[in-house]
Amino acid sequence: MNISPIDWGIIAAFFIISLLIGIFTSKSAGKSSKDFFLSGRNMPWWLLGVSMVATTFSADTPNLVTDIVRVNGVSGNWGWWCFLLTGMLTVFVYAKLWRRSEITTDLEFYELRYGGKPAAFLRGFRAIYLGVFFNIMIMATVSLAAIKIGGVMLGLTPVQTLLIASIVTVIYSSLGGLKGVLLTDFFQFFIAMAGAIGAAIYIIDLPQIGSLDNLLTHPNVSDKLSFFPDFSNMNEVIPMLLVPIAIQWWATWYPGAEPGGGGYIAQRMLSAKNEKNAIGATLFFNVAHYALRPWPWIIIALSSLIVFPEISDLQKAFPHMPADKLGNDLAYSAMLTYLPTGLIGIVLASLIAAVMSTLSTHLNWGSSYVVNDFYLRFVKPEASDKELVNVGRISTVILMGLAALLALALSNALEAFNILLQIGAGTGLIFILRWFWWRINSYTEISAMIISFIVALFFETINPKFNIISIPEGMEYLKLLYGVSITTATWLTVTLVTRPEKDEVLLSFYKKVKPAAYGWRKVLDKHPEVEAEQGQLPFEIGLMVTGSVAIYSALFAIGFWLYDNLLSASIATVISAIGFFILFKSWNKIKLF
Repeated sequence: MNISPIDWGIIAAFFIISLLIGIFTSKSAGKSSKDFFLSGRNMPWWLLGVSMVATTFSADTPNLVTDIVRVNGVSGNWGWWCFLLTGMLTVFVYAKLWRRSEITTDLEFYELRYGGKPAAFLRGFRAIYLGVFFNIMIMATVSLAAIKIGGVMLGLTPVQTLLIASIVTVIYSSLGGLKGVLLTDFFQFFIAMAGAIGAAIYIIDLPQIGSLDNLLTHPNVSDKLSFFPDFSNMNEVIPMLLVPIAIQWWATWYPGAEPGGGGYIAQRMLSAKNEKNAIGATLFFNVAHYALRPWPWIIIALSSLIVFPEISDLQKAFPHMPADKLGNDLAYSAMLTYLPTGLIGIVLASLIAAVMSTLSTHLNWGSSYVVNDFYLRFVKPEASDKELVNVGRISTVILMGLAALLALALSNALEAFNILLQIGAGTGLIFILRWFWWRINSYTEISAMIISFIVALFFETINPKFNIISIPEGMEYLKLLYGVSITTATWLTVTLVTRPEKDEVLLSFYKKVKPAAYGWRKVLDKHPEVEAEQGQLPFEIGLMVTGSVAIYSALFAIGFWLYDNLLSASIATVISAIGFFILFKSWNKIKLF
């Protein structure tokens, strides 16, 4: 496609502003490792919340949604919509606990909650496992989306695309630290939203589509619109709704949707001014991520079913694309090639923003693990702040280079999503319980980490070759259920047969974090001098349920309004409004320290 000088000017301006933000924040970011990775712990909720949303608006997300909608319809999105439940649990139960811990990274939690060499091993190993290997996998999926966007919309080779995206992102991430990432995310978020909404509005009016009514009544689209799978067909209901809602949200670990919070979400909570700002940031993130943002992607995905109904149509339209990069997820970028001058520049800038905001966050988050939880903890405890910042900047460059190399080997965003879910299957419940059940120990987490990886390796590489366990076609969700069952049974057994953590470790954690006392009674009863924190756990879980209903209702309300289903839209809108009103009235009743 032809990119006009106006469009190139918009893209160039975006790059320049992003670089200037990195340069502007470089001085304050270089003061100490705490400033580089946590921005001095004084960030407001609105900036942190927007940054969380911008990070999850990675360029592979609309590609993933497009893949899901083209294959399974709108209801297929329950595969990620279900994570709202763990998101709201993080908002009202865990956000204040994370902020109260005053640690630098969520991996530092291990030596706060557990003791001895096993805790140190967990922290050091996961610093490399998550901060390097797992993090590179995530960044590679984002880079894969960039490759597809660059190939379809700009005619760039994969290497050219990665060089451009990597160099700019690495420069401002390594210069500005977390503060630079947060400010750039804030700027990039509004560009990304404007681009997605503008693209959806324009695409609806394309001659091939004509209007929103024509889109929704087209035979290629009409059977894809339901928010829920066909309840008369259990082969759809079980994998698309029951497994996500009943099991997946609490039992699996996925970056950005960790049960109990973690990763870059925890990093944002830890950098908040106080507990209330941590809660506010995560609440804003969940509202924006699940209720406000999906519909422009869904509309474009549905439109692609008319313009490019089959993958073969994509292949004809873009013959220069490598065969291993062709898939349903390519349809999102393909639809954007129809945009006019000016809008295409904004949309391209928004997609570049989506790539860079996610990469920059993962680079800063991953390097924080390398620096704080590996280098400072095990390699050079006496390292100066200046040295730590330099190590963080060097590790940023290395992580980006490795992610770019892996991206060249991947082919499909949904494939990577499912692999990551499988690796984390069965570990999620630990991250929920470890704050509230004294019996969880370091061996619990070690065993879960090992067995979940082995099970994932078996189902993704060994079983397909040798068919040891038969997985019928259309029942791939059984792999997740096997993973959850085997991993959960293993870590529960290990927990009950190994020694609990020492009382001094448990009491130190309890006094620092002050979780509700329900699961700590056996320890607290032996130490009556320690005041038991009654907490508000039932109240907090009630807010989680209320918030989930409010946000799901808002998501459906927007959809019903688009579908011109006025009665259902009105009912969903009222339910959502009531839910948010209850949250507003309950806000000052949340107990903080």
